[in-house]
Amino acid sequence: MSDIPRRAVTRTAKLASLPLGFAGRAALGLGKRVTGMASEVVSAELQQRTAEQLFSVLGQLKGGAMKFGQALSIFEAALPEELAGPYRQALTKLQESAPPLPAASVHRVLAQQLGPDWRAKFREFDDSPAAAASIGQVHRAVWKKGRGGIPVAVKVQYPGAGDALLSDLTQLSRLAGLFRVLQPGLDIKPLLAELRARITEELDYELEATSQRAFADAYRGDDQIHVPEVVAAAPRVLITEWIEGRPLAKVISEGTTEERDHAGLLLSVLHFSAPTRAGLLHADPHPGNFRILPDGRLGVIDFGAVARMPGGHPEPIGRLTRLALEGDAEAVLEGLREEGFVKPDVEVDAPAILGYLRPILEPIAVPEFHFTRAWLRGEAARLGNPRGPAYQLGKNLNLPPAYLLIHRVTLGSIGVLCQLEATAPYRAVVQRWLPGFAGPEAIEAPAA
Repeated sequence: MSDIPRRAVTRTAKLASLPLGFAGRAALGLGKRVTGMASEVVSAELQQRTAEQLFSVLGQLKGGAMKFGQALSIFEAALPEELAGPYRQALTKLQESAPPLPAASVHRVLAQQLGPDWRAKFREFDDSPAAAASIGQVHRAVWKKGRGGIPVAVKVQYPGAGDALLSDLTQLSRLAGLFRVLQPGLDIKPLLAELRARITEELDYELEATSQRAFADAYRGDDQIHVPEVVAAAPRVLITEWIEGRPLAKVISEGTTEERDHAGLLLSVLHFSAPTRAGLLHADPHPGNFRILPDGRLGVIDFGAVARMPGGHPEPIGRLTRLALEGDAEAVLEGLREEGFVKPDVEVDAPAILGYLRPILEPIAVPEFHFTRAWLRGEAARLGNPRGPAYQLGKNLNLPPAYLLIHRVTLGSIGVLCQLEATAPYRAVVQRWLPGFAGPEAIEAPAA
């Protein structure tokens, strides 16, 4: 395989093959229906073939196409089971791997970023990638420091990744209809716009190193979260300590109930505590970015996407959540107007707003909650049913730009918890870490 196809015409042709291929399979399905094959068999076959082509193309292109696919993959738990089955295997592959970059290309990037004598900085360097993702791949190596050296992960950015990201996001916005095969009500345009806004930051590995150092400082010595130390960084190469651990995708697919519950609790602790402890929110919660270490801690290995929150989570989130759980509909509506979730000229019923929000808050309305795919699918159906009252009310609500990333990350984190089918005292975590939640009228909760 060569470097990422950088010419827009090349990448556009590959992406254009997706709807063409889907149309061809649809025609094939029609032919089989005419010959009498059961429609459910045809549908299952079409879904499987569409999944294989969709995620194969996204993975081959890497760049924005694959990053978008990874963003979609965290919502797998919300898909109806009859659709989720054919896609689950392809989605898991996309979270964890992609076709590797050839060794010669890797060497060129290392020479450009670390100097022509880059090999002298390492005791060992494995040319075979240990992992490959959306804009870079990771190699295992030993950094030449100290008597025995330091086992390190060397993340190398794909040549042409920047151009590829921008080109892909432009093309994908024109193919929005195709992704309704995954979720008919899914609106990808805000997701694409938000991804585009973060492209420049994610391409700068020195900026990522700064974020990772902040997380490492915040969690150094912690008994629940571990962040590997940064060893060295250049604009397109990032070198960090290597960590051994079980990929979260493996915990999802093979873990015991206890292992999945434990992983879910740690993910929630990271999500809610990081803005307070590090002033940052980890903004890329797909399973490929997490490992369960041998000592039981959650290892976090990617900090390219973060949200800067020097004051922690916005206080109104916690306060309005608490007021909703207390049933104070008028106060909730007033707060939503103040924050821009309800525009001044929009008339909505306060009890209806409370009815809209209350089921979403069920995970923290009780001392312990069991996240399930069935629960998430039920919520997706309730909010996405055009004939339902929640859908009609939701059309009157606004998502202020300041809350867009928080909203996406929270939804993504919930999706992963539902993939884990995890049970834990999430309310206690929220009460400890979410500003505004533990107010004078806060519901009692066990200590986190």
